[in-house]
Amino acid sequence: MTKIDFFYNGEHRFNWWVFLLVIGIAIFGIIMVYSASCYTAEKNYGDAMFFVTKQIIGVVLGAGAMILCYFINYEWLQKIGYIALGLGIITLAIVFIPGIGIESYGAKRWIGFGAFSFQASEVAKFCFIIFAASYMAKHREKMGTFMGALPVILAGGIMCLLIIMEPNMSITICMGLLLVVMLLVGGARIKHLMLLAIPAAALVPVLILLEPYRLQRLMAFLDPWASPQGEGFQLIQSLYSLGSGGWFGVGLFNSRQKYSFLPFSESDFIFSIIGEELGFVGCILVILAFAALIFWGFKIAIHAKDRFGCYLATGISTILAVQVILNIAVVTGAVPPTGLPLPLVSAGSTSLVMFMGAMGILLNIHRQSQNPFKVFNSKSQKHTFKKLKV
Repeated sequence: MTKIDFFYNGEHRFNWWVFLLVIGIAIFGIIMVYSASCYTAEKNYGDAMFFVTKQIIGVVLGAGAMILCYFINYEWLQKIGYIALGLGIITLAIVFIPGIGIESYGAKRWIGFGAFSFQASEVAKFCFIIFAASYMAKHREKMGTFMGALPVILAGGIMCLLIIMEPNMSITICMGLLLVVMLLVGGARIKHLMLLAIPAAALVPVLILLEPYRLQRLMAFLDPWASPQGEGFQLIQSLYSLGSGGWFGVGLFNSRQKYSFLPFSESDFIFSIIGEELGFVGCILVILAFAALIFWGFKIAIHAKDRFGCYLATGISTILAVQVILNIAVVTGAVPPTGLPLPLVSAGSTSLVMFMGAMGILLNIHRQSQNPFKVFNSKSQKHTFKKLKV
């Protein structure tokens, strides 16, 4: 085996596009979190800066994580694939331990130690990406068989099970979609994925019926005006917020829906406040910024120097794309309401630190890429991306 340096000291290639997009979106998030939360923070905590202070701390820590991940050789992550999987599963399991797991709004999704707390699923999904990328890179010849792909399937399935037990349907959906994409890129056969898709599709109505609130949310999605003061309230207020923004918005900091009309306006529904204050044009610019970042993520995957870097960048780019699409789809009423933050923008330090750290890994992969302006030359690498179809 060849020795892998902990710090990469080779040719320096810095992707300013990714860096500036990440920092720009994160700073924009600080501004929007302040705008969306200042009233409720003053009302509930006596401090208008309550949420934005946490957001600033999250951005600073996230920037530190991004810098650290940029300088540490990403190839070292391949060595700790199983450790990452164990960490992710243990982290998800700890939320059910009384005194450590924190319950909020009927869900156990956070782990707390004194004044410090973090959301377990935000850590677990990136642990899964590291494990899946590591396993598939080492066993690429076996991924075309069901038994070869089974460890990745089991790892993703266990994490999905633990997340749905919290319960957290939205992150479970994200994990499921991430699992499918990783398997496809890794070389799993469509017929094997269909064997998983059929029972998964049959399980969805069961999960909805097991938790009455999910059925209520589904009915509210179909007809929010049937319960305008109940389950339909949040979606209606979100649509009011987006609709009142028009083309250019009512102006930054001038939202009316943030005055206790729209619940979770600083987190899951912050895109509604963006639409109200900055209008349709502002929404399009935000979407374009995310689209550019996602594009660069997949481009970095295409130009990675090895399979592990390819799979790692693909997983990071996929989870970013899935969360952005689902969050915007929820606030616009395109899919049933579910709690899911907008990456790098919504209030929440755990999500910020993890996503910014992941962006540092992308920068690291780009730094070591064979050639940032050419596709792969080797036949094996070309074969990988025939399946990816990027």
